[in-house]
Amino acid sequence: MRKQGNKQALIQTIITPKFYKMKIKVINHTRSLERPLRVKNCETFLCRFTGLMFTRVIELDDGLLLAHKNESRTNAAIHMFFVGMDLGVIWLNNDREIVDLIRAKSWAPLYTPQAPARFILEVHPDRLPEFEIGDRLSFE
Repeated sequence: MRKQGNKQALIQTIITPKFYKMKIKVINHTRSLERPLRVKNCETFLCRFTGLMFTRVIELDDGLLLAHKNESRTNAAIHMFFVGMDLGVIWLNNDREIVDLIRAKSWAPLYTPQAPARFILEVHPDRLPEFEIGDRLSFE
């Protein structure tokens, strides 16, 4: 049992410092957020691939922003393997306009946005009602 805990700690140590960049503030210009949202910026392939794998809890004011180089439905698809909780997933296009959002279930094989997206915002699922398709966001 202790070995499992050490393995989890090792995985978090390896993934977190090397792949996540600084935290950025998410601003919804269409409607105000109930509380501030600061997310980790994730731009590398390895960071996007691992995402929140091996994470069991996400705080209400925390999340992850996955950024791709171009808009695409295929590249913006996500999996929920090894993610120990449901997530609120918000897809945004080049103009940072929300094109799709969903409550992604833990261990689901695949979620693809309805429209091409460049940014994927993964947040606590209770934050989803604060966003709607068509909202414009910015990141500081």
